[in-house]
Amino acid sequence: MSGSGMTLAEKILAHKLGVPRVSAGELVEVPVDLTLANDITGPLAIKVFESTCINKVFDPEKIALVMDHFTPNKDIKSAEQVRICREFAKKYGIKHYYEGGACGIEHALLPELGLVVPGDVVIGADSHTCTYGALSAFATGVGSTDLAAAWITGKTWFKVPETIKFVYYGKLKPWVTGKDLILYTIGDIGVDGALYKSMEFTGEVIERLSMAERMTMANMAIEAGGKVGLMVADEKTLEFLKGRAKREPVILHPDKDANYADVREYDVSKIDLVVALPHLPSNVKFVKDLGEKIYIDQVVIGSCTNGRYEDLLMAAKVLKGRKVNPNVRCIIIPATPEVYRRALKTGLLEVFVEAGAIISPPTCGPCLGGHMGILAKGERAVATTNRNFVGRMGHPESEVYLSGPAVAAASAVLGYIGTPEELGLKEPE
Repeated sequence: MSGSGMTLAEKILAHKLGVPRVSAGELVEVPVDLTLANDITGPLAIKVFESTCINKVFDPEKIALVMDHFTPNKDIKSAEQVRICREFAKKYGIKHYYEGGACGIEHALLPELGLVVPGDVVIGADSHTCTYGALSAFATGVGSTDLAAAWITGKTWFKVPETIKFVYYGKLKPWVTGKDLILYTIGDIGVDGALYKSMEFTGEVIERLSMAERMTMANMAIEAGGKVGLMVADEKTLEFLKGRAKREPVILHPDKDANYADVREYDVSKIDLVVALPHLPSNVKFVKDLGEKIYIDQVVIGSCTNGRYEDLLMAAKVLKGRKVNPNVRCIIIPATPEVYRRALKTGLLEVFVEAGAIISPPTCGPCLGGHMGILAKGERAVATTNRNFVGRMGHPESEVYLSGPAVAAASAVLGYIGTPEELGLKEPE
């Protein structure tokens, strides 16, 4: 594991600094390519920024404000939060302000718009900023105060993280996706298994995953304590960026003799459809091993983890010609307006309506217990979201079970946590 070469995280930071190398443990101050906040964290950063009496942001084109958490505004307080961000954006000429019909869930929207490219350094006042590591960007969540400082200086500081290399090989089983892989990985190493480390995802299986699945995996690096979740940019990455990217990408690779803190290998042919039971993302079991049926009240298919078109398509393959169980509320949340339009155009939304599901506008909504699907005392939900902590989706005595879209959709029909196979579906058509 020890070598003199650099990991992907080290390569990106060294390139951004214009130096030959950086090493794990070193403190560095680096320029940022994009900074972002939402309607919850934005007002906090704005308050800190305004308190400095510095009347100029470092670059109005490198700040994104995405009104996605409590929007469409669910109450007066959430409307006031958005107003603060809207007025700040107008005052400082912030180019990338998104609200209303132009708004989507930030970590799905910003890659779609080409605002992140390989080699970037991105910070956001939201822990799931690590999603952009799927595009080979060093992207991580920070506090609102650190974000305000970056709005002033255009820089931020890091301790260069150690790296754990995760290698995936073999053939995926039917219906198993990147969501199952990352849940299985978190179950293996624990919620602090990669604490302040870079998770470098690699192997033949990662190369075969869609960009949506790669973003799902990078998104949940934080659920293992990771600082970043990184993948090398390849032809699929460049194809995704075609017609989107606002800057030239910088394609970097880890050295063959890179120094890794650990290397973990997984034969994916041994990984079945999984579910994370309450109240930790690491409390993972194969659905087939659950034993007694776990009856549910709600299903949520969406979020920055699994609200992309491919996720909705997989859910539609399960729900087509079937009905949501009368004891279940099934809520479908397209992550962005583009995803919504495509799902409308290709008939997915009709499939969901015919099945008896509820279609929400793009929003984080229920994922953080905000709105559009809050749980009552004692209720259980299967969700394609990323966290299932106590009270995450509503009442402290409710329960959230994390899964991929196939298990979520099948569970919506069955009324209990189950798989597409239980509905007679052997593999996606």
